[in-house]
Amino acid sequence: MNPAPNLVLVGPMGAGKTSIGRRVAERFGLAFVDADHFIEQRSGATIASIFEHVGEAGFRERERGTLAELLAGSGQLVATGGGAVLDAGNRRLMRERGFVVYLRAGLESQLRRLGRDRTRPLLQREDREQVLREMAAFREPLYREVADLSMDTDGCTAAEAATRLGTQLAERWQLAGAAA
Repeated sequence: MNPAPNLVLVGPMGAGKTSIGRRVAERFGLAFVDADHFIEQRSGATIASIFEHVGEAGFRERERGTLAELLAGSGQLVATGGGAVLDAGNRRLMRERGFVVYLRAGLESQLRRLGRDRTRPLLQREDREQVLREMAAFREPLYREVADLSMDTDGCTAAEAATRLGTQLAERWQLAGAAA
């Protein structure tokens, strides 16, 4: 068992961090927090609007503060944004305050799952496939670096993936402070 006070989901856009995370949080009796939604609620602006007004750097600054605040707590499943691993401080904090699960998704799955999405600022381009390919090349080693556990979500519904992940977590993770 690897005890940690929180579960943290990392991975690319379209991997299922939110949809799988909600189900896993329920199974383990954890509070579910989507970091991007938390940022939107706190700021009163959409992620797209934040990107438009303060750029990616301004968004990443908000993301750092949000993760620090959330991970200071315990008993949560935190679904991070796909780029949260870009910051070395975020990666350190996730490892210190969470059991980190890397949800993997192949390019084809991402394109299918994100096909109608118009809310993600980094995908508001014609060359979505190339953007996703470039992000994966840069971010994938960072996801692997921070992960305690990796799981492929290709070919699974969110419910199937959550069941599989729940089984793996039951074998490998224990909420820090919980009775053995």
